[in-house]
Amino acid sequence: MKKGIISVLSALAGAAVGAAAVGKTASEKGEKLQMMSDKHLALFLMMNQWVKVKQEGKHLASYFEANGYRKVAIYGMSYAGETLLDELKGTGVQVAYAIDRSAGSIYADVDVLPLESELGDVDAVVVTAITYFDEVEEQLGRKLDCPVVSLENILYEM
Repeated sequence: MKKGIISVLSALAGAAVGAAAVGKTASEKGEKLQMMSDKHLALFLMMNQWVKVKQEGKHLASYFEANGYRKVAIYGMSYAGETLLDELKGTGVQVAYAIDRSAGSIYADVDVLPLESELGDVDAVVVTAITYFDEVEEQLGRKLDCPVVSLENILYEM
């Protein structure tokens, strides 16, 4: 009889531990999905603001030139970074290089460097990875002596 009770208790304990592990995994997946959802919503809203700025006939190059940013670097070469690079082509603002975690697998019209690289002097770094701005600003602040600005903030200031 004792053996049967111990077996049942062991099975129940195993089931409880298993359920807790599954619950934790599901919770972690849910948190990750929520973070990705929040990130993509923020990017969508920023890109929507960019469209509004363009519809008003404004150009980002004007903002950079007005602030004395003639030579910039772009941090984050996903959709927003690529679009910013395209917008600045043929203007008085030179994109000296880009910075990205996945530098080795990104092809662009400028050099794409990992953050750990030696970074050249620029007038400012424009961060397109807006959901990580504070972290990126801190890291770049230790490496460069120039303003680190958020593309999102620029678009809402224009």
